Amino acid sequence: MTVTTTSPAHPPALSRRRRWTVLAVCCLSMFLVGLDTTIVNVGLPAIGHGLDVGTRGLEWTVDAYTVVLAGLLISSGALADRFGRRRVFQWGLTLFGLASLACALAPSAGALVAARAVQGVGASMLSPVALAIVVNAMPDPRERAQAIGVWASVFGLSMAAGPVTGGALVAALGWRSLFWVNAPVIVAALVLSALFVPESRAGRARRLDVPGQLLLTVTIGAWVGILIEGPRIGWTSPVVPAACALATAATVGFVWLECHRDEPLIDPRLFRGPVFSGAVLGAVAVFVALNAALLLNTLYLQHTRGFTPLAAGTATLPMALGATVCAPWSGRLVGRSGPRLPLFLAGGFLTAGGLCLAGLEQDTSVLLLLFAYLVIGIGFGFANAPLTHTAVSGLPPARAGVAGAITSTARQIGAALGIALAGGLVADTGPAGLAHASRPGWLLVAACGLVVLLVARAARTKPPARNVLPGTAPSLARTR
Repeated sequence: MTVTTTSPAHPPALSRRRRWTVLAVCCLSMFLVGLDTTIVNVGLPAIGHGLDVGTRGLEWTVDAYTVVLAGLLISSGALADRFGRRRVFQWGLTLFGLASLACALAPSAGALVAARAVQGVGASMLSPVALAIVVNAMPDPRERAQAIGVWASVFGLSMAAGPVTGGALVAALGWRSLFWVNAPVIVAALVLSALFVPESRAGRARRLDVPGQLLLTVTIGAWVGILIEGPRIGWTSPVVPAACALATAATVGFVWLECHRDEPLIDPRLFRGPVFSGAVLGAVAVFVALNAALLLNTLYLQHTRGFTPLAAGTATLPMALGATVCAPWSGRLVGRSGPRLPLFLAGGFLTAGGLCLAGLEQDTSVLLLLFAYLVIGIGFGFANAPLTHTAVSGLPPARAGVAGAITSTARQIGAALGIALAGGLVADTGPAGLAHASRPGWLLVAACGLVVLLVARAARTKPPARNVLPGTAPSLARTR
């Protein structure tokens, strides 16, 4: 396998004020992407009632977005490196806005799921591209680490605040307002990006890996589909082994293809070292935990405890508070001492939060629920910055779009898996038995925390002086 090591195009240096303005614009788009990953959760019962769809259809309302988003992130990052990051960023904003309008006007569950999938296409052009723009605007490694901490804080806040925002919107304006709310944010982001975000691209962009893209999309969609539909059709049905064979073949084919391409969609060499592999595994685990917790919380509070959407969303405020406070703190810790300490904190808090609710009952104390949500939010807040920084520092700046895309793909795979796994546990359970049925889901959250603790053990205690991939030019992969 050969590696091209050309230097990126260097745009003129930006003033500090301009650099942080660029960060603010990118954070605005990331807030939108993260919000739409979780804002729908609290509105699921209202959507189900309005469109006459059951729990499994509701799972697809969430996962149609996350599966498409996860499948296209890396190619969107490569497109941005080739055609210009600001240009692709604006394409994504426009498509995301149009799809949001289609969601708001959807006459049926099928139309909503289709529109959510298109939303995922637009979002795939925002997440990795926003991070690539930030990385290229911040040449100083310490300032970049701080900026990634802010970026991770906003992204974490948006996902944690989704249920709160969604509950308020559903209570005041109905479930369709969950999508109408995107319009003013899209318009503002388009105007601000045109005014303040400079164009940037890689010095030599990679060719698109179309076969790899198709196999990756099939792999993610097949495995998530099996988890969602398996309980409905029955695990002993002949359809399930056939679907598993398809998913396995797609997975094996993807790995084989990527190992034999000069410019693969995902460079397999990135996963040779435990640091980068750990960052990807940790990102999956953290987002499995977050999305499983949010779905279980929504169904338990509204179906079992009789909470309104607004009350159920408000109950997650401690989670949003924990994520908001701890994410920038985590970024500062990464800049000073590396990712190990914040990862240990993240793993410990996630494990503790899941164990708090492992014995959930119909009448569990609300104070215990709020405490568990706070602890999970703290763990989530500490996790994002070290995982993102580790992944980004594993690639040279010329491939910053792909670096951000790999991490974002891991997050969205985790989000899709979390929804599928948690939904499978409680899909056919009535309100009376939902608390007991959700206990394995909370144990899953705790297990994800243990995975993050294992990742922390492999993490560096300090940011490396140089983080160079085999075959890349050392000057392109510097970090302080």
